Order: sequence, then C-alpha cells, then structure tokens
Amino acid sequence: MPEQKKTIKDFSQLIALLKEKNVCKRTAVAWPEDAHTQEAVTRAAQEGFISPILVCSEDTAEGYSGRHGFQSVIARTPEEAAQKAVGLVREKQADVLMKGFLNTDVLLRAILDKEVGILPKDTVLTHITVAKLPEYHKLLFFTDAAVIPAPTDKQRREQVRYVVDFCHAFQIDCPRVSLIHCSEKVDERHFPYTASYATLREEGENGAFGSCLIDGPLDLKTSCSPEAMSVKRIDSPIGGDADALIFPDIEAGNLFYKAVTLFCRAETAAVLQGTMAPVVLPSRGDTVESKLYSLALASLISR
Repeated sequence: MPEQKKTIKDFSQLIALLKEKNVCKRTAVAWPEDAHTQEAVTRAAQEGFISPILVCSEDTAEGYSGRHGFQSVIARTPEEAAQKAVGLVREKQADVLMKGFLNTDVLLRAILDKEVGILPKDTVLTHITVAKLPEYHKLLFFTDAAVIPAPTDKQRREQVRYVVDFCHAFQIDCPRVSLIHCSEKVDERHFPYTASYATLREEGENGAFGSCLIDGPLDLKTSCSPEAMSVKRIDSPIGGDADALIFPDIEAGNLFYKAVTLFCRAETAAVLQGTMAPVVLPSRGDTVESKLYSLALASLISR
C-alpha cells in the first residue's frame, strides 16, 4: 500500500517536511539591511531549506563574507537591490524572492515592470496567508490581505485556484474553501460579488480546481465553527471546518489578518502568488518567526 501523506498542521511540521524532502531553494533577498531579515534568513539557511543570495550593501556583504552557503550581490540603493533581485528570478538564478528592509512599492515596481519584471502577462497577482491560531485545530489559509482591493470574478477564481493548490502542497487532500460574506444569503443589490459565488461552487463541483469542497456565501463563524453551523441549521459541505477563506475584498482580509495577529497572537506566513517565483513580502514590522515561516512556505510551493 502507498504511504499515506500526513497533513501539515503547524509550521514546525512544515519545516520538518522540507528537511525530510531535502528542499533547498535559491532565495534572492532584496536589501537585507535589518536585523530581523538577517536573522530569519540565517535561521532558514541553518535549517537547510534555503540557499541565500543577499542583494545588499557592501557592509552587509562583508559581514557575511566566507559564511558557508551564502552568496552576495552588491547594490548601492534599495531600488537597485530590488531590480537585481527580481533579475535573478527572471534569469532563473533564484527560486524564491524575499523583500528585506525596503518599501513594498519599491519591490513591487520591479516585480511589475512590463519589460524586465516577473509577472507574466494576464496572470493574477494576489497575496495568500497561512495562519496558526491558538484556538483553531489546524492551519487556516486566506486571501487577500495586501494586494487586490476588490477582486473581479476572474481574480477571485484565481485566488481559489491558488489557495487550493497551497492546501494540496500542505497535503490536505480535499480542502474546504469558504467564500466569505457577512451572512449566508446572496445579496446581489448591495453585495454584487455574492452573485458569483454560485458559479465558483459549481466550478468546484465540476473539478475545475482539483479535489476540494467550495461553498458560500458563509460568514466567518459558521465557516470555522461546527457549533455555529449547527445552531444556524446550515447544510454546507464546509461543516464549520474550513481550511481556507476567500475574503470579499482587501479591507476584510486585512482586518482579519491584523486582528488575529494582534489579539490572538497568531503565527503567520504569507507570499505573493502569480509571479514567476513565490515572493515573500513581509511588513518591516513582522516578527522573525513570521519571516522564517514565510520563507518555509515559499520554499514548499516553489517549482
């Protein structure tokens, strides 16, 4: 009998899986001029799942000179670092891209450059987060907290596709994907996006996204609480046991992200999807652990 794959339920298991599979991804780090980025990259390299390419100042390069497994590319400014790091991905010299101590718009400008960027034409760029909440029994995936203000039907379809692929990479055979709204009723007049949820459900049933269960509109509580779903007498394949949440817009996604990290102390990992390689795009205020876990996530899904 084939060995049954074990679902990854926390970030320590994710790192263990990477080590078990001997995953080691060439990771271009744009402008790692801060202690948090340097510590996260160093820990990831020590765990063995990345081989860092630091696109950095001469001073930082000198500090890492001779360190086993580290390469350096000199840049004079954050803008130059962003361009060179993106170039490494475009030239297939790096498998993962990570933002260091520079503004997000600087890196995004290089990523989205129509001539030398790394977003293929007609590809949807979105942001996907994986969170481990203390009171939830497994990892929870959600999108989008950082990139798309109000997803079109096409963008939301790709968000679902990306999220299902992420869940499969975490060895979740049939992820439960919940299409989030403030209630369980379609309201095309006030919330036009709810009208498209039926199409996504049908596409999911017909296998458009691979093995998964999709339902919505559902609110957050019924998505993640069997008790709430039972009390409301809702019959849904999600069963109050969602693996992934598709938020209606960036405001909902960002508020959820900020709330769970601030009030619940959730551990998170996040990447951009749609680019030629996964992009780790942390906030400069994110913890070392969040950056480390994001590198692990990017390494798992990098092809």
